[in-house]
This record gives sequence, C-alpha cells and structure tokens, in this order.
Amino acid sequence: MHIAEGYLPPVHAAAWGVASAPFIVHGVRALTREVRSNPESTLLLGASGAFTFVLSALKLPSVTGSCSHPTGTGLGAILFRPPIMAVLGTITLLFQALLLAHGGLTTLGANAFSMAIVGPWAGYGTYLLLRRTGAPLMVAVFFGAFVADLSTYCVTSVQLALAFPDPASGVLGALAKFGGIFAVTQLPLAVSEGLLTVLVMRLLTQSSKGDLIRLGVLGGRTAERREGATA
Repeated sequence: MHIAEGYLPPVHAAAWGVASAPFIVHGVRALTREVRSNPESTLLLGASGAFTFVLSALKLPSVTGSCSHPTGTGLGAILFRPPIMAVLGTITLLFQALLLAHGGLTTLGANAFSMAIVGPWAGYGTYLLLRRTGAPLMVAVFFGAFVADLSTYCVTSVQLALAFPDPASGVLGALAKFGGIFAVTQLPLAVSEGLLTVLVMRLLTQSSKGDLIRLGVLGGRTAERREGATA
C-alpha cells in the first residue's frame, strides 16, 4: 500500500521526508557515478526502474478497503545496490503520485522510506548473506525480492501505527492490526514477486550476461569493489 495523499498527519509526513532525504541524496550521487563510469548501464537502469514502476502500480484489493501490490525493488537493489534503488524507487513513487493518484506528494517521504529505502536494503542484505553462505544465485534472488517486498509492508505498518495508535492498546495494538491486514494479501504477493524476479534474472543471465558479470552478480568483480560501491 502506498500511503494516500493527506493521510498522514503533517508532522509525520515531514519527519519521514527528512528521514528519507539523506538516502536519496546519497543515491543520486551513486547513480551519477554509475552512469558516468558505465554509460552502458543506462538501459539496464531503465529496465530496473520500469520493472519497479509496473509491479508497484498493480493495485490488488486487500481487506477493510485497503490495497496491496508488489514493489519490484529487489531486482534493482541486487543489480545496482540499494543507494541507486532509492533514487529509482522515489522517481517511481513520484510519477505514480502525479499520474496514477497512487500514493501522494505529502506522503512521498514515507512511501519512499518504506519502498525505496528499507525494502531495497533489506532485500539486498538478504541476497548478499545468502550468496556469501554459498546459496545458488536464483535462491538468493528469490529471497532477496521476497524480503524486499515484505519489509516494505512491515515499515508501512509501523508508519501507520505511529500515526494512528489504537485508543486501547496504543501503537503496538495498531501495529498488530495493520500488519495483520496486510499479511493476508502481501505474503502470497511476496512469494509471487520472488518467483517473477527469478524469472527476469534468468532472462538477464541469457541476454545480458556481460552486464551481470560487470555488476558482480555473476562474478568477475571482487567483493571488496562491490561493497565499496555501496558506500
């Protein structure tokens, strides 16, 4: 769920915007370096952004009048690392707010924090951990995408619970309610997104193997250099 325009109290909306800003600025710098150093990455960057835009625009009915959707951020995080995905995800959210009335401008910071920042970092961390422990590439890709999707909704539940605590049970009670609502549809969606991301990655290993080697997904670049690119 993208939090709708005007749904958050102004103080909360501003606070999430301030929290997101450093990650987005860092991401802009990382994206600029990537494009300058590797102009051939432009097409794959565009494809990663388009993948996120299309998946996260698919609104599926949830319970109590809410909606759920895939996020599509796991793929870009694995290919280009989370800082760059923070920019691609925020651009996606901005266009969706302006063109599709999906989310909003006042809630852009909150939505960016959950979908474009926490989701990619959680997914990439899961992917990297599995790869370092010897997991096959596609297994790591699946769980990376799965965690990126699910963690986004965990953060959204926290954001809503902080803004609208339950009168009786407070923030924790509200968190349990929001989390329970989203879990009904989001768990199967996260599994589906993981499988779709694996399918796309398989296609990329056939059509863009050179790019994947350069990006470190299929090897060919030291772990130290890959980690340094996230800084």
